[in-house]
Amino acid sequence: MIWLITTCIALLAAEVVPSDTFTTSGGDLEIFFIGHGTLMMNYNGTVIHIDPYGRVGDYDALPEADLVLITHHHGDHLDPGALGKIRGPETVLILTSLCAPRCEGGIVMENGGKREVLGITIEAVPAYNIVHKRGNGEPFHVKGQGNGYVLTFGDTRVYVAGDTENIPEMKELSGIDIAFLPMNLPYTMTPQMVAQASRMFGPRILYPYHYGDTDPEELVKLLKEEGDPEIRIRPLR
Repeated sequence: MIWLITTCIALLAAEVVPSDTFTTSGGDLEIFFIGHGTLMMNYNGTVIHIDPYGRVGDYDALPEADLVLITHHHGDHLDPGALGKIRGPETVLILTSLCAPRCEGGIVMENGGKREVLGITIEAVPAYNIVHKRGNGEPFHVKGQGNGYVLTFGDTRVYVAGDTENIPEMKELSGIDIAFLPMNLPYTMTPQMVAQASRMFGPRILYPYHYGDTDPEELVKLLKEEGDPEIRIRPLR
């Protein structure tokens, strides 16, 4: 009850944050769409922040985190200022090895790692570029440096891909109910790449996120004849 009151006050104080609610075997999961690559979740009163970023969210108003997940070290995903506003003494922080020097007390998870935190199973999966590269030939996101995360809430599996392309490892994902796939050029995927990624592991619900100036309706057109997944467009530019 205290959490609900705090959250209501926080969301009224800031702009109203849109959200969707899902019923899982472990209780309701509410996902808040903060913006860009940034999400917040509430699972039975456990508050989860993913890639908190001060330019898209009012972190003076949002609730303190029980769990924070950081996908990689780029500034629009690792924002120490935003993190400091929602990180309390008991907050569990999961991050990558390149993020660790900037965030004391975090738990490093490498690609392939798996652990349970606060009743939530967390799997760290690869996130990297193959096609899109910088002028010097280096990928915008190098293999092994960033994580996507698969979170299991009861019987519901949520995949937050981080900054990635439609990499071969996506074929190994299984039982994904909800997926967040990035579509921000030139750093991540084209709509065609996202459509191919969806075909690789078959999520039930797909949210394009971190989509910048890319029109998410292009993805809808590409997948409209296939029936699945259900594509939900939310303010995640």
